[in-house]
Amino acid sequence: MSAEDRRSLHAFRDYVVKTLDPTYILSHMAPWFKDDEVQHIQAEKNNKGTMEAASLFLKFLLERQEEGWFRGFLDALGHAGYSGLYEAIETWDFQKIESLEEYRSLLKRLQPEFKTTVNPKDILPEISQCLISQECEEIIQVCSNKGLMAGAEKMVECLLRSDKENWPKTLKLALEMEESKFSELWIVDKDAKNVEPKVLEDDEMETSDIQIFYKEESECQNLSQSSSPPSASPTCTPLKPRNYQLELTLPAKEGKNTLICAPTGCGKTLVSLLICEHHLKKFPQERKGKVVFFAIQLPLYEQQKSIFSDYFEKLGYKVAGISGVTAETVSVEQIVENNDIIILTPQILVNSLRNGTLPSLSVFTLMIFDECHNTGKNHPYNMIMFNYIDQKLGGSSDPLPQVIGLTASVGTGDAKNTKEAMEYICKLCASLDTAVIATVKDNLEELEEVAYKPQKFFRKVESRTTDRFKCIISQLMRETESLAKSIFDELGTVTLENVSQIQNRSFGTQKYEQWIVSVQKACMVVQLPDKDEESRICKALYLYTSHLRKYNDALMINEHARMKDALDYLKDFFADVRSAGFDETEQDLTRRFEEKLKELESVSMDLSNENPKLKDLSFILQEEYHLNPESRTILFVKTRALVDALKKWIEENSELSFLNPGILTGRGKTNQNTGMTLPAQKCALDAFRTDGDKKILIATSVADEGIDIAECNLVILYEYVGNVIRMIQTRGRGRAKGSKCFLLTSNADVIEKEKINIYKENMMNESILRLQTWNEAVFKEKILQIQMQEKFIRDSQAKVEPVPDKENKKLLCRKCKGFACYTADIRVVEDCHYAVVGDAFRKCYVSKLHPKPKTYGHFEKKAKIFCARENCCHDWGIHVKYKTFEIPVIKIESFVVEDIATGAQKLYAKWRDFPIEKIPFDATEMSK
Repeated sequence: MSAEDRRSLHAFRDYVVKTLDPTYILSHMAPWFKDDEVQHIQAEKNNKGTMEAASLFLKFLLERQEEGWFRGFLDALGHAGYSGLYEAIETWDFQKIESLEEYRSLLKRLQPEFKTTVNPKDILPEISQCLISQECEEIIQVCSNKGLMAGAEKMVECLLRSDKENWPKTLKLALEMEESKFSELWIVDKDAKNVEPKVLEDDEMETSDIQIFYKEESECQNLSQSSSPPSASPTCTPLKPRNYQLELTLPAKEGKNTLICAPTGCGKTLVSLLICEHHLKKFPQERKGKVVFFAIQLPLYEQQKSIFSDYFEKLGYKVAGISGVTAETVSVEQIVENNDIIILTPQILVNSLRNGTLPSLSVFTLMIFDECHNTGKNHPYNMIMFNYIDQKLGGSSDPLPQVIGLTASVGTGDAKNTKEAMEYICKLCASLDTAVIATVKDNLEELEEVAYKPQKFFRKVESRTTDRFKCIISQLMRETESLAKSIFDELGTVTLENVSQIQNRSFGTQKYEQWIVSVQKACMVVQLPDKDEESRICKALYLYTSHLRKYNDALMINEHARMKDALDYLKDFFADVRSAGFDETEQDLTRRFEEKLKELESVSMDLSNENPKLKDLSFILQEEYHLNPESRTILFVKTRALVDALKKWIEENSELSFLNPGILTGRGKTNQNTGMTLPAQKCALDAFRTDGDKKILIATSVADEGIDIAECNLVILYEYVGNVIRMIQTRGRGRAKGSKCFLLTSNADVIEKEKINIYKENMMNESILRLQTWNEAVFKEKILQIQMQEKFIRDSQAKVEPVPDKENKKLLCRKCKGFACYTADIRVVEDCHYAVVGDAFRKCYVSKLHPKPKTYGHFEKKAKIFCARENCCHDWGIHVKYKTFEIPVIKIESFVVEDIATGAQKLYAKWRDFPIEKIPFDATEMSK
């Protein structure tokens, strides 16, 4: 080993200390370490922690004089699985590891929320490649011995040390696959921060963005006249379409852009297959058609891909798909070029158009949008159609694809009358460029045989007159809020955009849940001069809000189920808290709860506190099963915790236990003990369809769309109501003749809202009928006017180029805040490279030969440059030879920009975000 390498290892020691657990490599380094040194390092880890152990290990390592120890160290890293650290030390380029720092900081902040919402066992298989194998074993062991919270803490500890460049993105994908709510906070894509979060309705706990669709699997029953069950035909190959399905295909077969609106479960999948087949067959041999089918959710994407493959590959067509999970490993360009039908999650196409992978939508001849009512605002569907409409209105000679939209309900938006509803539907049609709305008219009787509309009943039920449980929990919440407020006060002039002051957020409501999410998202962008203080404050706020979330959940369980179930929910949570890290804050919060535990148990065991809502629910169930013992029921509730509580209540109720309840919830993790895997969801559905003993299915909004259970004749909405689209979908779960739909609520406003939904549904149907009477040319002109108006608004709201800032500013190293240069010394080379001129800057950095030297254009990449301050070595950019000049080229993300006059500091992720005055590089200036 050279003296230079020894110095470099010392210079970059901070990276090694943050990343390495030396106990994983000591067995590979026996020739260079004495037994007492090994024991000393192990004891240091046990007593003080991994970083201290790594620091001691490096001290011993740098004292080695024996030949070959450095190579032995690198080999040990390779054997243990430290591939990122191995590469960084071998090339002395720590840029990749340095780039992970912001994600480490974010994960540290989010740790309290991570451990209460993420089940480490669920995501470990997906992220195991980002960890050392020994770490994976330790995480499993901690989960088994101490519980899931402790396991999640261990996982965070391991991820914070991960040297794998892709761990933040891998974690994001794993969270999204499990549909974990934590993925909303774990933002990897910088652009994602600009996306507006969806505002939830007050009464929606589990929203439609966490849904699993069984549309294709269930619609197999309605793809044809065949009466055989799905299991008899696993590929769901349709035999013969019904007349109403053929009616729905007619405008599309004529080549018209069409919005198809038909009830859930009537076989719109077959309609899309028929349209697709007709479209592909009409093209001559020398010019092939190319179809893209969009599915919003991953499970729906998988199912549609399977159905389209089964149907079309037998006909000689090639089918392929790309989703967010597979996009990294496949070429979008090649998949599109080599296949006839492509199934996509829509964001894939948005990204491909944005980065130029696909030149335009003209590569397709037909686009089919499933659940097309989502085409609005910043939804990916709308992003695709913006591109389409810009091409249409831009006078391009390239042909545009035919557009088909599929939906069970177009909705009415905020319309208050038929005229406004017609305007809303016209806007949706304009967004999709569809001048025809196809509904079933000629074959209504046949459709109604398949999609029967159940009777609707409203039932106003009573709540508890007194609620001691709620009083006690509310007091605990006020105390916890007070503790959180003391943290807000510590921030002083640094505000969290007034999230601490949001009004009208009552305990035990969805609004309160939204306030918690607002606080947690605001914590992500808090910046304080003292980073340790910043971390302490953010972690404390996450802890307090996580506990408030659990109390809020418990109040909602108490409101709609038994006190006993609400208390059990809290006891389970605090048991998990105890078995995990259990720091001072958690100890204090647990003590406060335990002081009230005896009183809470006494209140919850008092039979006089029984929830009157449950008596009404019990009465309806007993009455309906008395009238029809073969009834099949879906009971919709708002939250997963309520699903568990009502299941226990039915099982423990001697008059209802015969119902043998099954459950169906989403995959997302609202806490560690809930969330069903995709196989578990399918199993629950199959059991309800085929097992006669399973008479009731308790479900959240995951069952809103797509599940078609023909035998179901009773739908109960238990304090459950949404917008008109949700109403149509939930009601549509019961399609057996003579089926009923009950809405049970203690809130008169909920009944009123559902009545408004019924009015809006009638208004929607009336609006569609009126629009269908319009002359097609008139309709086309109407949507063209809307498109031109919307495009004008879009174009006028386009980003205005920032005015260049000519004030001279300082650039400071982002890591150590040491001075680097002035903006006046920066020159722009060939419009995109930012170089620093002048001899003063050369003293501020050190350089190392570039591990991957490369020549491109007039540039020769020669070296890496780093901050020269001791113990910093922050990556600043590269040293290049440009024509005949040797110049340093810097990255703005490596610096803090400081205003010389005010001292205010700002961070920029890209040069394009920094409105610096662009002074071109001048060879004459350099020669002087």
